[in-house]
Amino acid sequence: VQLQASGGGFVQTGGSLRLSCAASGRSFRNSHMTWFRQAAGKEREFVAVIGSNGVHTKYADSLKGRFTISRNNDDNAVYLQMNSLKPEDTAVYYCAGPRYGSSWYRAELPVEYDYWGQGTLVTVSS
Repeated sequence: VQLQASGGGFVQTGGSLRLSCAASGRSFRNSHMTWFRQAAGKEREFVAVIGSNGVHTKYADSLKGRFTISRNNDDNAVYLQMNSLKPEDTAVYYCAGPRYGSSWYRAELPVEYDYWGQGTLVTVSS
């Protein structure tokens, strides 16, 4: 099972990026999927989660209104549209698939995930 994240890069404050995460080896269409991020010297933190049908979403409070998570189950992919980027958004962004039986209500906890992408670096300059 592989989760391949892409789309990171260097952008100026106020810019936008769209991250993609392509899954292979198994289908995640029946699972919620999540983005986390980890800045240098900090713990991995929750960014956003999307339910299996793409309807239900949840975001970190500090990111609401700027980031949008979406998915395409036919392509076995999940996306993160990031707008109005700030220097504090600089981090490695990871997509993650939950362990079997993991609850939506624990979706913000990294320990609930067995499948991780390799990460894609987002750098926002001031």
